[in-house]
Amino acid sequence: MTTDKKIEKKNNRIGESRSPLQDAMREFRRNKIAVGGMIFVIFVIFVAVFAPVFSPYDFAQQNLRNNRAKPMEGYDITESYAAEKCHWYDTPMEWGCTTFIAGSDALGRDLWSRIIYGTRISLSIALAASSVSLVIGLIYGTVSGYAGGNVDNLMMRLVDFLYGIPLLPIIILMTVYFNAVSRQGSDSPIVTALIKLDNSAGGLLFVFIAIGALNWLGMARLARGQVLSYKEKEFVEAARALGAGNGHVIFKHLIPNVLGPLLIAESMAIPGYIFLEAALSFIGLGVSPPTPSWGAMINEGYSGLRSNPHLVMFPGIALSTLTLAFNFMGDGLRDAFDTRLRGRN
Repeated sequence: MTTDKKIEKKNNRIGESRSPLQDAMREFRRNKIAVGGMIFVIFVIFVAVFAPVFSPYDFAQQNLRNNRAKPMEGYDITESYAAEKCHWYDTPMEWGCTTFIAGSDALGRDLWSRIIYGTRISLSIALAASSVSLVIGLIYGTVSGYAGGNVDNLMMRLVDFLYGIPLLPIIILMTVYFNAVSRQGSDSPIVTALIKLDNSAGGLLFVFIAIGALNWLGMARLARGQVLSYKEKEFVEAARALGAGNGHVIFKHLIPNVLGPLLIAESMAIPGYIFLEAALSFIGLGVSPPTPSWGAMINEGYSGLRSNPHLVMFPGIALSTLTLAFNFMGDGLRDAFDTRLRGRN
């Protein structure tokens, strides 16, 4: 009798219907590498939010008597200095107040603290640039695909034209221009407000604008293709037959269906945004000093690579690990939500 109940219970589980989202999440959990990447990304977000807890000193705190210290090298400080400056003072981690865990840079700043605070920059770029790119691409592609005809043709020719322009030089020119305006000031109240906001954000605002505003072309094409495939579906025709307007059809029927593939594509583009910010910071066009950026830290340390390899090694490992985690997570989400790719791993 017990065996029959087990068989019946098993058959009931087999017969249970699952939603497409449940199927996708079940497939995603099977991909151990993707799950590991997501766990690491969540951990990095946690570290970025609580950066003072994970770092002994502020990222700008200098100790010029101990510049270019080696990893785990100790140094002497007074009791009052540790009590006033060290986040770990009077805690079980107090030993970190007198030890450079990852060494120090040329200005005596704790490298471990700067790497921890640098996670905020990379994650901010990932979130802001991807959000700007997604919103612009979604709106532009949806309008183009839904309008069709000459409007669609004109809008897509503009995208094709922008695709022919190398984006990196344009981003560099935009960043240089924004930085020049920030240094010289402006009579316009709007520009002045933007400059103040950029300064309060450590130079991130103009980097957001430069990166996010020019990386929406792929999102626009993907959104247009999705809208073209959905706008002739039966549920859209039924909505039109019931008297629904264009706005209702777009916001209630098309965007909810095309948003999923765009989110997955954007998650896979995040490593590119992080590397682009690191490249801009490496050539001196990223965030404003002393705001820590992994690219700027690599630039500061590579000239002394032979004598102080830790100045490049630690921020390089952090940058590579985070981008790999986002890549693994993005690949897992793509495989999970694309039914054609399921079962290949």
